[in-house]
Formats: sequence, structure tokens, C-alpha cells
Amino acid sequence: MKIGVPKEIVSGETRVALAPSLVQALIRDKHEVLVEQGAGTAASFLDEQYTKAGANILSSARAVYSESDLILKVRPPLMSEVEFMREGKAYIGFLAPMANPETVLALARRGVTAFSMEYIPRITRAQSMDALTSMATVAGYKAVLLATEHLGKMLPLLMTAAGTIPPATILVLGAGVAGLQAIATAKRLGAKVEAYDVRAAVKEQIKSLGATFIEIESSEDAETKGGYAKEQSPEFIRKQQEVLSSRMPKVNVVIATAQVFGKRAPVIITEAMVKLLQPGSVIVDVAAEQGGNCELTEPGKTVTRNGVTIIGATNLPASIPVDASMLYAKNVINLFKHLYPKFDSSPDFTDEIVSGACITRGGEIVNEAVKGALQLDKKIVK
Repeated sequence: MKIGVPKEIVSGETRVALAPSLVQALIRDKHEVLVEQGAGTAASFLDEQYTKAGANILSSARAVYSESDLILKVRPPLMSEVEFMREGKAYIGFLAPMANPETVLALARRGVTAFSMEYIPRITRAQSMDALTSMATVAGYKAVLLATEHLGKMLPLLMTAAGTIPPATILVLGAGVAGLQAIATAKRLGAKVEAYDVRAAVKEQIKSLGATFIEIESSEDAETKGGYAKEQSPEFIRKQQEVLSSRMPKVNVVIATAQVFGKRAPVIITEAMVKLLQPGSVIVDVAAEQGGNCELTEPGKTVTRNGVTIIGATNLPASIPVDASMLYAKNVINLFKHLYPKFDSSPDFTDEIVSGACITRGGEIVNEAVKGALQLDKKIVK
């Protein structure tokens, strides 16, 4: 099989879908690797490294797409990239089908068998393929570093001859992978950390990392079977805002990571709550790309409101491209080997991982959740 790795063309994207160190894992299984010239440069992976590993460097994206049986990517393909794809071939990468319905339909029309990294089931045997977890780990770490850059004080407790500097207090909203990594990073830097999540099940994880868990009593079921947070009732949201509002005057940094899979991120921090923060405080909104957890967040921008710096963080993994690319590439390779265990094999669509990740196949959208969501808009699905 010829496996193509084009250069990412979305503005600000520095990651690449395959690292040079993993090329041999494909060549050993008798596959051929085609890499677009300069595809890994932004991640500090040079063409010479790919060539030394056994890959072939092609001069253009069109050449990679036209010669490949399978395309590996990070960001969802643009329509211009879909047009380059060979009909009836395969794709592995992020797709964000709810946000890119036209792209998904275009892939289906070209007969592309497309596997979405977002839709890999959250089951034990798929953990090595879980790119959402890998990228959330990077995002959580980077969010804390962004906070330190904009906060006008140090994080740890310091006792000096000139006096004692109290530790900064960081409040982490959402204790998924990104939130837990943010907690761990903030603790390592010496901050006092509090955390909140609607899922009571994460309480022990939060406490094990040395943070204080903020509890809000509720009888509502806050977690889906897949481990994601569910949308909450208006009554619960009111109670949540009351409790969190009481914490705002006492914290220096808020790192917001709460997201609901496939939907807009919940608004947790209202404008009134921002006004309760001390001047000079910082909010890092990791959920900005999904709309943001803060009412005043502007995705992709850093703004100041009422003396508070609000960072609308988008695509944080791209700000640490070396490790983010390595982690993502390992996830992709593990999925690829599961799909194609032998060089001449085909995916087993009765397998839970394969069927869960597959979005388009045989000229149709085959993922029921995606199909159902897109069919709600008659302008999109005819």
C-alpha cells in the first residue's frame, strides 16, 4: 500500500501525521511511504530524516494525493484537498464531521473510506489509538504555561529575606484529560490548585494529583457511557454558577477545559463571574475552539476585560509540535495496524473500533451519529 503524508495547510498548524522515527514501522510491513516536501519542517522533522528512514519525498500535495492509496493527516481536509484524493481510496485523520459536513459529503461522493480519529471508541483496547487523549494531554500542559506567561506573579510559595510570596491559586474547570494534566502541571510548578467537574467519579483522580475538589451536590447523571460529560439542567447550572462564583475572588488563574463531545462547549464562566476575579487574573479557555467556557472568550484571541486577561486558546497542541506530532503519529500508526494487520489485508468492519471510527464508506456516510446529525439540516443532506 502507498501511504501518503501531505503537508498541513491550515493556518497555524505545525503538526505532521507521521514522524520519521515511525516510517520504518510501515516499511517493514511492505508499505511505501510518500511524504510531501516540507511536511514535517514546522515540527522540526526535516525531509532528510524522512528520506533516511526510507520514505520518498514528493514535490507537491497533488502528487502525494494522486499516488497514495491511503492519506494520513492531522487537520480535516479542505475541499481542495478532497478533490486531490483518488476515488475509492482511504483516509485516516481528524474529520470534525459536525463542523465540516460539506467535506464529509465530498469524501462520501468520492468513495473514500474515511476513518476519523475523534470517533475511535473509548474502550480499553483502543487506548493506544486515542488521539483526543494524546492531544488533550498536550493542551492541558500548555494551558498552564500560557497562564504563567500572562500572570503578573509567580506560582509557588516563596520565602525570601524581603518577605513571603504566597502561592498562586489556580482553578481548573473540567477534569478530563486536559484538566487533569493542567492540575498536574500547576502542582509541579508550585501553585495551589482547586478543580471542579460535573462528574463526581473524577473526584478521586483530582485529589490524587494534590488538588482540592469543589463539590456541588446533585442527583443528576453527569456522565455518558463513553466517559464524556453530559449537558446539565438549568437548575444544576444555576447552582454551579453560585458555587463557582464564590471561588472567583480567591483565585488568580482559571483554566477552563469543559467540553461536551460533538456539541458547543458549556458556558460556565459568565461575565458577572469575570468581574469577581482580581485585577491581573488570567483565564485560559481551552474550550475556545468549541465556543468557549467563558462568556467573554474570543476564540483565537487574547483580550482583557475588567482587568482580567482572557486567552481564547485554539489548537494548543500545535504550539508544541514535536511531541504533539510524535504522540499523534503513534496513535495513527496503531489505528492503521489495527485496520490493516497485514500488508494485503482489509479492515474488519464488524470490529467495534473499525466500525466506530469509520465515517464514510462505499459512497455513503456510514456512521449513524454523524448521519443523523447532518440529516437534521435539509440544506446539507438532500
